[in-house]
Amino acid sequence: MSNTQKTDLPIIDHFKRYLLDERHFSPYTARCYGVDLRQYVEYLTDEQGLDASMSQEADALRRRLNAADQTPEIAGSVEPKTVVAVMCTADVDVLRGFITSLAVHEYSPSTMARKIATLRSFHKWMEKQGLIGSNPMVLIRSPKQPKRLPKAINVEEVEQLLSAPNTKTLLGARDRAMLETLYSTGIRVSELVGINLNDVDDTGRALIVRGKGRRERIVPLGSHAMEALGHYIKMLNTSTNGTWDGAEAPLFVNKHHTRISTRSVRRKVSKYLAEAGLDPAISPHTLRHSFATHLLDNGADLRAVQELLGHQSLSTTQVYTHLTTQRMRTAYDDAHPRAEAS
Repeated sequence: MSNTQKTDLPIIDHFKRYLLDERHFSPYTARCYGVDLRQYVEYLTDEQGLDASMSQEADALRRRLNAADQTPEIAGSVEPKTVVAVMCTADVDVLRGFITSLAVHEYSPSTMARKIATLRSFHKWMEKQGLIGSNPMVLIRSPKQPKRLPKAINVEEVEQLLSAPNTKTLLGARDRAMLETLYSTGIRVSELVGINLNDVDDTGRALIVRGKGRRERIVPLGSHAMEALGHYIKMLNTSTNGTWDGAEAPLFVNKHHTRISTRSVRRKVSKYLAEAGLDPAISPHTLRHSFATHLLDNGADLRAVQELLGHQSLSTTQVYTHLTTQRMRTAYDDAHPRAEAS
């Protein structure tokens, strides 16, 4: 496949705006969908010798999407033999040809499943916009993937990681507070960076978290996380002469006092893993898995864990019960080794 072009087609721009404005996807997720669709565009361009110019398509599609009376027919909506025209008329064979090309290029089943999910969402959107009359993606199945249990680390490893930052500095205090919050609440990194200062409830020892689809939930904060947050906020107020407040003031900031990014959080975790001599494969999401696993290990109710994690489906949370069962079996085997054969 050719190198991914950097400029999106107008139809992809419209779709990404839909993901951001109506589905409330994160900018990162919307960009990933855009990358997948650009790869699909490249396939169509290369395989079918299409006109990849975008100027004619831009005007036609803009008129199409802004029209008051949208109808399934696309005749005259876009120039013939352009990428957009083929995208709007692609049948199952075209889509399967693209998926086959992914397999030829040896993409993993998980990556292929993600790209298929992108195409599925894109075609649902096109159907909703009246750009297509029927959705060929309903006939496409995602490849089967091996079930992988989420990785979790033990309490001792968690403590090693949490104690790595130097809390005498503002940024070190921030990093300790971030790590403590991740482990104490099990929230996602994307949720962590979106927390504002007034989302911390000191009295109720809780945190307001905005999850996927901007759904809000309240999660309790442990004593260690409260202590780390209090220390960091005090240092932050001192560094800003007590001016860091307001409804939209971010809780976790970078050295320029702007909201920290998810990439920066991941870099910080990697840094402290190296300093603590822990497995570099551990990620911020590992703390989320560890939070859920340790709760269930200590007898927490599965539905309570589901609410804390912000899972819509209980089946998503149930994967952790398999993990705790596996850990119990390992502990049992270690405690009761088989007798040597005589």
